[in-house]
Amino acid sequence: MPQSVPKRVQERYEKLKKAIDHYRSQRHVYDREEIPIEAEDSLKHELVKIEEEYPSLITPDSPSQRVAGKPLRGFKKVRHKVPQWSFNDAFTEEDVRAFDERVRKLLPKGAHPTYTCELKIDGLKVVFEYQKGMLTTAATRGDGVVGEDVTHNVRTIDSVPLSLTRPVDVVVEGEVWMGKRSLEALNRKRKSEGESLFANPRNAAAGSIRQLDPKIAAARNLDSFMYDAAMANIAIPATQLEELEFLQQLGFKVNRYFEHVGNIDGAIAYWHMWAKKKDKEEYLVDGVVLKVNEKKYQEVLGYTGKAPRFAIAFKFAPEQVTTVLETIAFQVGRTGVITPVAHLKSVAVAGSVVSRATLHNEDQIQRLDVRIGDTVILQKAGDVIPEIVSVVKKMRTGKEKPFHWPARVAACGGDGRIERVPGQAAWRCVNKNSYTQELRRLYHFVSKHAFDIEGLGPKIVDALVEHKLVATYDDIFTLARGDLEQLPHFKEKAINNLLQAVEKARKVTLARLLIALSIEQVGEETAYDIANHFGSIGKIMNASEKDLEAISGVGPTVARSLAAWMHKDKHREILQRLMRQIHIEKAGTKRVGGVLFGKTFVLTGTLPTLSRDEAKEKIRARGGEAGSSVSKDTDFVVAGENPGSKYEKARKLGVRVINEEEFQKMLS
Repeated sequence: MPQSVPKRVQERYEKLKKAIDHYRSQRHVYDREEIPIEAEDSLKHELVKIEEEYPSLITPDSPSQRVAGKPLRGFKKVRHKVPQWSFNDAFTEEDVRAFDERVRKLLPKGAHPTYTCELKIDGLKVVFEYQKGMLTTAATRGDGVVGEDVTHNVRTIDSVPLSLTRPVDVVVEGEVWMGKRSLEALNRKRKSEGESLFANPRNAAAGSIRQLDPKIAAARNLDSFMYDAAMANIAIPATQLEELEFLQQLGFKVNRYFEHVGNIDGAIAYWHMWAKKKDKEEYLVDGVVLKVNEKKYQEVLGYTGKAPRFAIAFKFAPEQVTTVLETIAFQVGRTGVITPVAHLKSVAVAGSVVSRATLHNEDQIQRLDVRIGDTVILQKAGDVIPEIVSVVKKMRTGKEKPFHWPARVAACGGDGRIERVPGQAAWRCVNKNSYTQELRRLYHFVSKHAFDIEGLGPKIVDALVEHKLVATYDDIFTLARGDLEQLPHFKEKAINNLLQAVEKARKVTLARLLIALSIEQVGEETAYDIANHFGSIGKIMNASEKDLEAISGVGPTVARSLAAWMHKDKHREILQRLMRQIHIEKAGTKRVGGVLFGKTFVLTGTLPTLSRDEAKEKIRARGGEAGSSVSKDTDFVVAGENPGSKYEKARKLGVRVINEEEFQKMLS
């Protein structure tokens, strides 16, 4: 009896089919990327999950039954001598263990398969044919049966041998890729010539290899890695490991990081290792390909309709996925600014499960045209707050509800009235002293960007406020052991650690004090400029708007906001009480004319030897600016491990990206 499929599931499935087919066609036939490949993969993953639960839905035109796209008109067509399969994807350890279990079930009793692990390079697959050791044809994968002849462009790639070390007939599969630095240089050139920029190295490689003029491809510094001898007129080695060595002996470039492991645990360990190391390489790595090492077992396992049963692509956690927007709520910040927060259907992205994301402000909601019930693209990179970057409008059913900005927000306290900040996209509470704002100001005061009191996070701050032990900043420094003993589940070791952290935090730089006070418009870089100029809190308290405007980098809006804050009796009283508890340390001042003077740096990812604060101090001490976001005015982006969206934005804008080693050289 056929399985009953709920109407909402069937509707969602049909929408997914149409959307995926549209985006695949745009990408593979017309070389247009309407949504990121990660988002397209996310839609496909959702479709496959539905098909697994309701197999009766599967039809021959389902995206899960296809391989890649059709060749572009205008290129000579090439029929592949060997079918070009794609790999099934795995996204979790459970998926990989299930793959291993399937392999063992299909093999004869007593078989002991091992695995080779290879990096999955994010480039363009190309099939190379050699006759008597000479390159005769190079073709894109196309639809798996017919591809496009790109021999004229492939011949320009230095790492692709035009002749082999032996006069053999062989068909070899490999990846053509563009390095990160080459993409940055190419985008800088395209920007200067007014041309559109490539979004990522994969698109750049595909766009370069599919040119009718080989001079264009030759100028773009393409590279290659080979990974499979699909057919030959001589014996192909009996294992995948030996085959990779065989390819090297023929003169092909093979990625050197392949590894042979004895079981699936070893393969998973290899994946974890490269999940941490992947960003250190010049090429993009988006996962690990696991293959049963023994060819005799590969032959037994064979293929499904579209993929080999003996291999799987274990993808790294994507930084962009699709999910459904369920509702929009509001978060009130420490300065009263209101941030719309999207509540989402929970989804795994960048290694964590996310159910909320920022929408920034009203203008962003209007720009995205985001509606309740929309399928959206969610992005999370590194430690960056998850955000919605676009809407998958092809998934709309007509039932989505437009979102209307409210006139009042309950979390603002009082009557809840809100107002637009003059000249900005932000809205804020009219009431500046709501409970929510006071709490968030305390969170910020103890955070690593301000007083950096280790172990004093939001939960403990909540408990201290709830027990009426802390109401203002100076209360934190008057906490005693007896106070902390009142807190539930707070044991002696935790009390000792917190008291030590509070004591250590009494010494603070003037800039960090300004940052900690949550003064509207006074950000990190501005706080350092003001602190360097005046040198004492007393001078800042007595400064006029005119005095403040005289500082480089401080405009009339910042000057007006800071002067107004400092001249309020309530705030002066807060500062006077606080100054009795802390000691202002002298910080290194910014050197005018230093080696980095006039240069703006933005940091992203985890640097190998420096913390972000240390790197920023070094920049400022040498006259540079440590920016918080990437723009056309940014001179350098310093990228560490797991860089976030700033790295991608830098590439798109043609901003130079450097690593810590290059950064350290600039400092000397």
